[in-house]
Amino acid sequence: MDLRQLRYFVAVAEERNFTRAAERLHIAQPPLSRQIQQLEAEIGAPLFDRAARPLRLTAVGRLVFEQATQLLGRMGEMRDMVARAVKAEQRRFAIGFVASTIYARLPPLIREFRRRAPHVDLSLGELVSLDQIAALKEGRIDVGFGRIRFEDDAVRRIVLREERLVVAVPSGHPLATATSPLSFEVLSGEPLIVYPRQPRPSYADQVLSLFRDHGISPRVTHEARELQIAIGLVAAEEGLCIVPESVRKSLIDGVTFHDLAEPATSPIIMSHRAEDHTPELALMAEIVARMYNRWDYPVPDKVMKLAGLSADALAMPATPTP
Repeated sequence: MDLRQLRYFVAVAEERNFTRAAERLHIAQPPLSRQIQQLEAEIGAPLFDRAARPLRLTAVGRLVFEQATQLLGRMGEMRDMVARAVKAEQRRFAIGFVASTIYARLPPLIREFRRRAPHVDLSLGELVSLDQIAALKEGRIDVGFGRIRFEDDAVRRIVLREERLVVAVPSGHPLATATSPLSFEVLSGEPLIVYPRQPRPSYADQVLSLFRDHGISPRVTHEARELQIAIGLVAAEEGLCIVPESVRKSLIDGVTFHDLAEPATSPIIMSHRAEDHTPELALMAEIVARMYNRWDYPVPDKVMKLAGLSADALAMPATPTP
């Protein structure tokens, strides 16, 4: 007697018909009949009254059916329990990011994390900075890479660095041939594209504030949903757009990038839950510290502390992650 025979028997008993049971089990009827006959031979008694239409269980068949359903039920419960236990044992780490950080060297950090922690289930999700705060507090992500400073007692933020901003100009625009940095005054009369449209406050408000800090009321012609759409609108000659310097690496056809005459930056911010002390978060902080050191960026003290690294340890090769 094996579990397969018991499953076949229960299917026939519930369907009260060999043909329907075979269809339910996705097997041919003759093999099903043979398995039931072998089970009856092992038990030493018929399990079905085959003269009845539809089939009817014998007294022994009813006893076997009761025990078989209980046994199969317990086996199903055991499989579910084991699956949940395996899932609980699997380490997970979820990252939220704003689109522009993809250009700002986030991919190498992710690749290094996967290399150092191949057994961790790593997931990624594009989230604007405001949504990252809610996702961190709800446990949907474990770390966020954004650009907006938000204050929340449940979340800690680390400014990794300030990235310079540049202006994206359509290739056919007169300013596209400029050989010197462009000032906000020169840009004041030009149609401006900002992103994201929602939610606010956002990077769009950072850009608008830069203009207002210089006493300029920008002429916003489009509020794009995301960075890629904003750059596409620039290529379509719908206006100019202020973007992080790393975006110029994309080499988009129909768009030129120019430095700004006045200092203008946007922060790259790493956020995490205040009481999070998981090894995965520490590993991500260590990777940021080591990669920033390799790229000659200043490594923030908060990143070093989160990673548990000293200045001497930063200069040493990384130890393998179990």
